[in-house]
Amino acid sequence: MDNCSSYPNSNGFPREREREREREMALAGATFNLSAPPRRLICNKRLKSRSGIYCMKWGTLEKIGLNSHCYLFYKRRPQVVQAAVLPISPSLIDDEVQRHQMCENYGFTQIGEPLPDNITLKDVMDTLPKKVFEINDMKAWQSVFISVTSYALGLLMIAKAPWYLLPLAWAWTGTAVTGFFVIGHDCAHKSFSRNKLVEDIVGTLAFLPLIYPYEPWRFKHDRHHAKTNMLAEDTAWHPVMKDECDSSPILRKAIVLGYGLVRPWMSIAHWLLWHFDLKKFRPAEIGRVKISLACVFAFIVIGWPLIIYKAGIMGWFKFWFMPWMGYHFWMSTFTMVHHTAPHIPFKTSDEWNAAQAQLSGTVHCSYPNWVEILCHDINVHIPHHISSRIPSYNLRAAHQSLQENWGKYLNEATWNWRLMKSIMTICHVYDKERYYVPFDELYPQDSQPISLLKKVMPEYT
Repeated sequence: MDNCSSYPNSNGFPREREREREREMALAGATFNLSAPPRRLICNKRLKSRSGIYCMKWGTLEKIGLNSHCYLFYKRRPQVVQAAVLPISPSLIDDEVQRHQMCENYGFTQIGEPLPDNITLKDVMDTLPKKVFEINDMKAWQSVFISVTSYALGLLMIAKAPWYLLPLAWAWTGTAVTGFFVIGHDCAHKSFSRNKLVEDIVGTLAFLPLIYPYEPWRFKHDRHHAKTNMLAEDTAWHPVMKDECDSSPILRKAIVLGYGLVRPWMSIAHWLLWHFDLKKFRPAEIGRVKISLACVFAFIVIGWPLIIYKAGIMGWFKFWFMPWMGYHFWMSTFTMVHHTAPHIPFKTSDEWNAAQAQLSGTVHCSYPNWVEILCHDINVHIPHHISSRIPSYNLRAAHQSLQENWGKYLNEATWNWRLMKSIMTICHVYDKERYYVPFDELYPQDSQPISLLKKVMPEYT
């Protein structure tokens, strides 16, 4: 090794200068105790990306007074990795070492390289085999059979389980009823059946136990696919705008709570705000929206009293409400994991690129096998955003093709605590340069829910 240096002791330096140096080191990816004895920094011109080795370039170290023109590496003590939000830039994503470190920090298995600007969505779609677009009626109805039988089994479990096993029964049943949503989701995308009337009927019926109006959701969801991760235009979730938070202290507290502690159930608010307001739909859509709303209200007026008549109020709570809450947990979790990460930008319409948003702005996340089966592989999500006409039972074959042809550009994860913690404690207020600024950085006095999450959520991947 050549040109080795030591980190100077902080004794004798003003405390303000110490803090400034500490911040510089933290941004470089390492944590130093400036009042501790000197630690050795090992120089090596070869970049490394293994666990515990971090790269700090000359530009950062020059600011704190270290004189060396090589790359420096600090080998840290074993510790839990704390997710941190850094200013994101193309050069950061281009750097393999930095992408590896972001994977570790944020809970990903791979953070993809930036997709070149000259790649179009058609270029990506043309690499998919034609068979992944084919509708297979047998497989479509097989998914209906899986959902119906797993939901019936869940209701039986709720009826027979002792009180201490009810949470497991609710988790199963809520996941099973999420499969109904995925079936309706395929119907809305015209990838369930060749008969469009059958799709509309099946989609409407599949959504009824969730009291989701099929047509309003379909119209809204089509706009999500057309404008994925487009700031203010995407009808799924997007970052909070600072103006919203500054407009009212009460609204700010509600937003912090919603994007913090209750975020895994925020789809309930989204469901209420987006699907029952006729003003949100175009005149040509109103007729079909009204039919869907009538079906939902009929289910409430007829179905709920029947449940209460047969099982009482507690029966309604056990057999309908708690599985419905389980469904919204998955609905919220799937949505935020699919399109939300500290390194994935939301862009204004004039900066937006369809291929980058759909391929690199969408996350493939692997869940436990029983969740994948009951939810019909909806989390194999990148090919679904390349083309929504791919049936759910062909998503895995399509994803394999994308891995073969575009694998280095994909964002992939296995569902874990660190991933959820990164999203829930970092991905808050929109910033053009950093993508996200956490609430507790902008509004520390109102961010107790975020501080609580940082304390109680584990870091395990």
